[in-house]
Amino acid sequence: MATTNKPLEYKGHPLRRKDNIIYYGSMTDKYIIMMQVMDTKTVTPVSGAGEAGELKVASKVSVQLQLTDPAVKSRDRVVKKTEKASLYAAMDVASVWLERALSQK
Repeated sequence: MATTNKPLEYKGHPLRRKDNIIYYGSMTDKYIIMMQVMDTKTVTPVSGAGEAGELKVASKVSVQLQLTDPAVKSRDRVVKKTEKASLYAAMDVASVWLERALSQK
């Protein structure tokens, strides 16, 4: 059987990762979310939950709603920004911000 490389999506929008930066949304849309992992912490998984060892988990994530227009200067592209204490909280805010921004006329 042939497998196809389907891009990772969250709530219908693509997710792309480069090092510690995660882009949420499509560059063809008017807005995109950029999340940057600023800090991580090491946690030990609960026993019986898989492999033993330690995992690095995001403990500080910067979230920015940005315009994708290349004619706008990079520092002027940021529409909203915040910091969250986990990737889960950052994704929650990012999905709401992106949906609201893209639904505006």
